[in-house]
Amino acid sequence: MIIEDDPELSLILTNYLTKYDMEVIGAEDPYIGLSLLTQHDFDLVILDLTLPGMDGLEMIPKIREHSSIPIIISSARDDITDKVIGLERGADDYMPKPYDPRELVTRIKTILRRTHISEKAKNSQDEIFKVDKDSRTILFKNKMLDLTAAEYDVLSMLIAHKNGSVSREQLLYESEHIDDESSVKNIDVIISRIRHKIAKIDKDNIYIKPIRGVGYLLTTHL
Repeated sequence: MIIEDDPELSLILTNYLTKYDMEVIGAEDPYIGLSLLTQHDFDLVILDLTLPGMDGLEMIPKIREHSSIPIIISSARDDITDKVIGLERGADDYMPKPYDPRELVTRIKTILRRTHISEKAKNSQDEIFKVDKDSRTILFKNKMLDLTAAEYDVLSMLIAHKNGSVSREQLLYESEHIDDESSVKNIDVIISRIRHKIAKIDKDNIYIKPIRGVGYLLTTHL
């Protein structure tokens, strides 16, 4: 999103960024910009400082109250104090006008790449179960589970549907290593073995829970 009260500049930047497959929404009014931030899932904000009704420096803490979205300040004000205050209040970058739009594209890509890598690392750290499809292995709390081929099939399906129920029939028929003619009761046996192996690492919590009349659910919301 571009929060900029100069419609001509906003249009120029929007047209230029669109060439790089960036979808842009503009807001000339800071209050509209704050409202849009609560209605849409933006990746980044380009923020002018000289805005009607509210200075851009005042907007930054208001944005930070409910979002950690990256902010690039785009300002014709060349006072170093503005830059220092903007960065101290939570902006990620500062670009004094005028600037080459190509530099803006580079700065956006750099920030988004850093943000996405950080989010990916955080999400990876947050995952209790980690599936490696290439090696057909599963880590639980960063420890390798010693699983049979059938146990891997069942547990990986439960992880793929985390926090959602999976029927015994689905676990049976979508597994590559369980005979189609097997009884669904075999799934209960396999689940029991998986639970036992998980309990060797964490005996205090039950991660795979039965859903009466349906099947099982794997949850990390304990």
